[in-house]
Amino acid sequence: MSGKLLGSIIVLAGLIAGGLIYWLQIYAFYDEASSDTEIRLTNMVTGEPEVVLFDSFQGIDANSSPLRFRGCFTTTMSLAMLTETYEVVEGAEPRVAPGWFDCFDASEIGQALTEGGAIAFLGEKDIQDGIDRVVAVFPDGRGFAWHQLNEKYDE
Repeated sequence: MSGKLLGSIIVLAGLIAGGLIYWLQIYAFYDEASSDTEIRLTNMVTGEPEVVLFDSFQGIDANSSPLRFRGCFTTTMSLAMLTETYEVVEGAEPRVAPGWFDCFDASEIGQALTEGGAIAFLGEKDIQDGIDRVVAVFPDGRGFAWHQLNEKYDE
């Protein structure tokens, strides 16, 4: 077998493996989030999550990792009412969603949280062990939800 043929086979196998790994990470493990997904925020008085008014929910999730959840929705609840009722989260960092899930732009959300253009709330503490659901709401009623590691994994 000539070196050119062997080299070509190795390169081709590498390209196929790379493409397959890319597809698995970006597409394969994601599913549409359940249609009965509820958006909850943690009440600052009771410490219990409560369902909030929302519509137009779009979400993705995966069984392979609890951190893969992302959601987009709209709400008619005002930011003033939300901040007076629900627990605000400092330092929330939205996780990047796959490019095909275009309603969730982590950089836009993160910038708005940093600059005060949106407010992050604690959705549910320990939705899974060591994982919190965080919900960011913009003044125009757009809302975004994601999961992030909590203080259990801060080390």
